[in-house]
Amino acid sequence: MISAALRRALTEPGDPVLRPLPDQVVAMLETLHAPPRLAAHLRAVHDVAAQLTDAVAQRFAQLPVDRSAVLFGAATHDIGKVRHREELSGPGSAHEPAGYDLLLRQGVDPSLARFARTHASWQRDDIGVDDLLVSVADKVWKGKRVTDLEDLLVDRLAEATGRERWSAFLDLDDVLDRIAADADSRLAFQATHPVGDLDG
Repeated sequence: MISAALRRALTEPGDPVLRPLPDQVVAMLETLHAPPRLAAHLRAVHDVAAQLTDAVAQRFAQLPVDRSAVLFGAATHDIGKVRHREELSGPGSAHEPAGYDLLLRQGVDPSLARFARTHASWQRDDIGVDDLLVSVADKVWKGKRVTDLEDLLVDRLAEATGRERWSAFLDLDDVLDRIAADADSRLAFQATHPVGDLDG
């Protein structure tokens, strides 16, 4: 049975309003008895990924992006913290391979499960645009800007559009500034949901 605390994390609107997670992800989080804090975090990053992909599609229409894959990746990137709950409130990367394996066991295609492994490994040579977008969403949701990561995305944007790199940078910077402006609200939303399984 789903706890009231998890239900709240999955359904409370937030301010500004956060999009709901995909039904498939909600079902997995319920089945796995995910910590409410994790569900709240996944909602925040998923919402930011939706804003980011919408803005990229509008400003960089030539960039090939699989929006549904990015949204699924953002909605599940930290699901391995179901198994490594200590990483909800502390550092660690054990949740990354654990999340990938967990998603495979839940019947998720490897092409979608990969985001659990790649969201913190954006320095690798084989990382694609969709992976970079999930990684950026996982940083900017809390207002964090990571220059090396954003530079990789700018390179892809400039290459896809044929625009000067500085022009692509300015456009992306504007998008990320706008998204980061709501970081405090998203952090406050996440903080209202418990790390543990407390009901009530």
